[in-house]
Amino acid sequence: MMPKIVIENLYNKEIYTKAPDHKVIEIIQDNYVDWMHACGKKGRCTTCMMIVKEGMENLSELTDREKHFRKLGRLKENQRLTCQAKLQQGCISIKVAEPYKLPHMDYSE
Repeated sequence: MMPKIVIENLYNKEIYTKAPDHKVIEIIQDNYVDWMHACGKKGRCTTCMMIVKEGMENLSELTDREKHFRKLGRLKENQRLTCQAKLQQGCISIKVAEPYKLPHMDYSE
């Protein structure tokens, strides 16, 4: 089975990738979906954060940047940075966090 991302609050949009072990934001953008990333995908902010509803075990280990934001209380247990986390296998079900929704996008919730 090809690795898959389901974005729940984008009408359950399904994105498949033939290239596992890529950063989640790269997979999303390669499939023409806009996703906030204020620092240019460098792990310096949390604007690309995703809320992981299912499949956390299918993502790479926390990076040093993510651990840093966890310590600061800016990244909860069910949240990861799309510019840091890699989809390694299987499926993840995610949501765009309310503060980082883009104004030109149509969200389902």
